[in-house]
Amino acid sequence: MDQVTSVQECADLSEDQLGVLERRIAGKFMHIVPWGAVVWGIGNFILWLSLWPLVLMDIIPVWLAFPIATLNVMLSYLPSHEAQHNIIAGKGRPLRWLNELVGHVSTIPLVLPYRVLRATHMEHHAHTNDADLDPDIEVSRRSKLDFFKQSLLNRQPDSSKQDVYGATMERLGLSHMMIDALVFNAVYLLLMFTLAWSGHAIEAALLWWIPKQIAITYIEYYLSWAPHTPGVEKGRYRDTRAFKSKLGNLFSMGMQYHIVHHLYPRIPLSLTPAAFRALKPILQRRGCDLGAL
Repeated sequence: MDQVTSVQECADLSEDQLGVLERRIAGKFMHIVPWGAVVWGIGNFILWLSLWPLVLMDIIPVWLAFPIATLNVMLSYLPSHEAQHNIIAGKGRPLRWLNELVGHVSTIPLVLPYRVLRATHMEHHAHTNDADLDPDIEVSRRSKLDFFKQSLLNRQPDSSKQDVYGATMERLGLSHMMIDALVFNAVYLLLMFTLAWSGHAIEAALLWWIPKQIAITYIEYYLSWAPHTPGVEKGRYRDTRAFKSKLGNLFSMGMQYHIVHHLYPRIPLSLTPAAFRALKPILQRRGCDLGAL
């Protein structure tokens, strides 16, 4: 027996049997290189980068490039997320260099360094909804309206959110990696200043600054708030939920099935819907919050 179609089918299984069945089903969706994410991560960055000469050389108007750039920056995190979990290739594997390349390159438009993202994201997985150890907990424990307000306030210099990742890295003994964040932001600010000083402030704002602000809120909403709110329950089957998005799975960044990702982080994003459907009776038996899915 390697699949179930209803809760009733697994009702008589012991916890050990259920666990074996669950892992067997989940295993079918792992150890698969997500080539789509590789093309997505590198291609998306190249497309965003190409907008700069196209706009500055007046080949395309900035008003047309703006929505494209916004979409590019919004889509820049998820390929790195695949790399953070070593889904493309783990340590010692032949394609390890590609895993790290995608991880580092894809988040450049967000001005977020890969090594810091990976370390803090692993802490989120290890301590989901822990008020003291989950670096993303502040996002989860807010009402929807308060989330959007706080998302903007978090970008102010005096926001406590500014210190969360740094404190997490210090606790992990990885403070030296924060140099990545310093370099990223120093280069970003230097480029913004240079563009503004040379008469291209509007281009800088519409190709990078504003898209970055929109993307951060969008990513925080679908990757942190929606799958974890209200952010109070703990436990393997209770700290994450499935949810039905009015925008559908595609425009919610594939996060409707984020519960599968937390249970089995090595399943590629593109396969989480299929994995969810295959595991659904077991997740129901486990008492997971599956929303309206």
